Amino acid sequence: MDRQATAAPGGRAAYNAVKRCLFADLRGTVLEIGAGKGANFGLLPGQVRWVGLEPARRRRRALARGRAGLVLAGVGEQIPLRDHCVDAVISTIVLCSVRDQDRVLAEVRRVLRPGGAFVFCEHVAAPRGTRARRWQHALATWSRRFDAGCDPSRETWLAIERAGFADVELTWFTLPPRWSVYNPCIAGRAVALWQGTGHKPLAN
Repeated sequence: MDRQATAAPGGRAAYNAVKRCLFADLRGTVLEIGAGKGANFGLLPGQVRWVGLEPARRRRRALARGRAGLVLAGVGEQIPLRDHCVDAVISTIVLCSVRDQDRVLAEVRRVLRPGGAFVFCEHVAAPRGTRARRWQHALATWSRRFDAGCDPSRETWLAIERAGFADVELTWFTLPPRWSVYNPCIAGRAVALWQGTGHKPLAN
C-alpha cells in the first residue's frame, strides 16, 4: 500500500481548495455517508448520481428537498446497498462520530467498485503527548454526549490506513482558531483496487 501525506500548506483557504479538487474529480454514482443537511451539494459535479446516507429523519427530509437523488436511512456501519455498486464514497466530518470506524470503513470498501475512491475530510487527534491531545481526551466524554457523538481524540488516519485500501493519500491542515479542540484536520483520497469483504447485499 502506498501512503502519502503532506503537511498543512496554508490553513482554511488551502483546505477548501484541496476539498474542491477532491470533489471535482468525482464521477458516476457517489455515496455520501452522514450527508447531514447537504453542505457539500455545491461542490459536487452536476453529472454525478448522488446517493445520501443519513440516520436522522429531519436531515433526510432536508436532503430530499436540496438535491435530486436517493436518500437512504441508515448508519455507516451497515450501508443498505449491494456490493461494488458505487464509484465513490464521501465522508466529511463523519468518522469522528460513528460508533465503529473499522466497520464503517469495511462497509465503504464493500460498496466501492474496484478503482473507486473514498474521499474524506475529517478532524482528528492531535499528536500524542501534546497539551492539545490531553484536552481532546478530557473533553471527549462531554463531546460524545452533547456533540452528536463526536470524539475529537480519534486517530482516524490510522483507521483509514489499516482499512485495506490499495492507496491512501492525505494532507494535514490546522484550521483557525489554532487552539480548537477540533484540530488538526485531514483531507484525502483512498482507492479500492480489490474485491470487498464478502458481506451479503442489503438492498438493490
